[in-house]
Amino acid sequence: MSSNLYPLKFHPILKDKIWGGQKLKTILNKKSDLPNIGESWEISDVEGDTSIVSNGNLAGQSLKELLKTLKADLIGDKNYEVFGNKFPLLIKFIDAKQDLSIQLHPNDELAAKRHNSFGKTEMWYVFQADENANLIVGFNQEVTPEKYLKHLENKTLTEILNFDEVKTGDTYFIEVGRVHAIGAGVMVAEIQQTSDITYRVYDWDRVDDQGNERELHNDLAIDAIDFNMPDNFRVNYSKIENQSNMMVSCPYFKTSYLEVSKTLKKENDKDSFFIYMCVDGEAKISANGFSENIIKGETLLLPAGIKNYEISAAHAKLLEVYV
Repeated sequence: MSSNLYPLKFHPILKDKIWGGQKLKTILNKKSDLPNIGESWEISDVEGDTSIVSNGNLAGQSLKELLKTLKADLIGDKNYEVFGNKFPLLIKFIDAKQDLSIQLHPNDELAAKRHNSFGKTEMWYVFQADENANLIVGFNQEVTPEKYLKHLENKTLTEILNFDEVKTGDTYFIEVGRVHAIGAGVMVAEIQQTSDITYRVYDWDRVDDQGNERELHNDLAIDAIDFNMPDNFRVNYSKIENQSNMMVSCPYFKTSYLEVSKTLKKENDKDSFFIYMCVDGEAKISANGFSENIIKGETLLLPAGIKNYEISAAHAKLLEVYV
């Protein structure tokens, strides 16, 4: 079976969001008539939003179908033992024309108990940012649950939140329990556990076209916030060309920065699939006699059964992800 495997691409699943914009169309060339495209789900096994293969002889099959037939050849022996027929990651591009809600995500234990879901540990790579745009990550001072609830009640929550002005290439690791938000004018590549569980705690008092406010989840959120989390969310990483530079290594995923300017011969010895997100330029990924180009804003999945492959580029910046 492994000799028939090839680099897989999927149809993006585009999401209309109240805070979304048009950069996913104008910068990343996503095709859509949606008025406010907030997210492009590049690889997803979230129930009701399963990715569909767009290339090769597996075109038209869903990620869920691939897992059932390819099993460990798709995601690796250990991953298949742990996750079975559930793909472990959700891969996105996000465009915030307006500020996203102040939010956080529950850990595995809470998510399983309350929602029969994984938790939602995630990371952001800033793909593009307008001048003076920012992210909200954590608090700017020591905060107790009592202080937090007082500011929430008084609608002064932003006074105790940490705002970071960002630029292209800035990277953040968002652990479960950390309050956060993507600010207006920021576009990110997001890598996360397969989960769509979000607790909104404040949404800037905004309303939709019908005058309705979005649902908040403060009763659930108060038990999920980690008030003692250190300020270790900014990721420092090397940018040595033509080698994988580790950015984030956690139990749920490992992500490296890979800037390619020649042909690299790669060996997969990780017992895992590899995902490549192209954040600049263009590259060709070849394996088993198959080749697939990947341009800025595209994502590709290399099945675990492929042990040797090549990445060729005159200039490409990739995020390399495995579990």
